[in-house]
Amino acid sequence: MSEDTLDALRGVWRRDMPITEALGITVESASEAELVLRMPLAPNRNHKGTAFAGSLSALATLTGWSILWRTMREVGEMAHVVIQDSTIRYLLPARSDVLASARLPAAGDMERLLTALRRRGKGRITLDVNVRDTAGIVVATFEGRYVVHREDLFG
Repeated sequence: MSEDTLDALRGVWRRDMPITEALGITVESASEAELVLRMPLAPNRNHKGTAFAGSLSALATLTGWSILWRTMREVGEMAHVVIQDSTIRYLLPARSDVLASARLPAAGDMERLLTALRRRGKGRITLDVNVRDTAGIVVATFEGRYVVHREDLFG
């Protein structure tokens, strides 16, 4: 991911998703195939000193959203990405900062999404996100179905 794209993504977060700043979410790494976001424990801890489940869910949702936003930008589609529904499984308590990673969908899935977007103005895709602690232990798994709308159709 280029530095310009990363700056644009951070700008969208700041402007349109102010909760990302309160949660302390940052980009840990970004490659062509994967995006990893980081969230610190301190502002996201619960009464047990572990990561608050709602913060983990927000991080996972944002990770999937961000990789799709980036992909739409890279293929030249000015589109809105929204979450339609999701399932998260909390496997273990997170006692450190957490990292959420999402990989680009398979080529066939992306092609179906883009075909639907171009023909009907919207398309859907399901993404998986893994959330792990800084020791690399998976603490939650997330599956989210996202809807991508052409900008001129989004109200």
